[in-house]
Amino acid sequence: MIPISLPVDLAVCAPKGLSVPLERSQAEDLTRVLKAIADPTRLQLLSLINSEPESKACVCDMAEAVELSQPTISHHLKVLTDAGLLERDRQGTWVWYSLNVDQWSRLQKVLG
Repeated sequence: MIPISLPVDLAVCAPKGLSVPLERSQAEDLTRVLKAIADPTRLQLLSLINSEPESKACVCDMAEAVELSQPTISHHLKVLTDAGLLERDRQGTWVWYSLNVDQWSRLQKVLG
């Protein structure tokens, strides 16, 4: 198969949120968020949380769904929480996670 080279219009392909130069701190924050979601397990967890009726889930429910141990799930949830993508709410002995809508809106603006 011969590769076909087509002209690429970056104005069409590039995310609209990157149409102005980012400050270094903004680029570092965005990198932290993108690294957090660049993991298949974390994407699974995000989709599990978002697919729940109230868009929140407990670690106890997620461990079975992704077939990983609770400590491993907790590690991934901490990475997502530290990146600002999730919010946590302790209820008794369990912690419930939900999407941080503000952070997702900011990410959507950059990548949109």
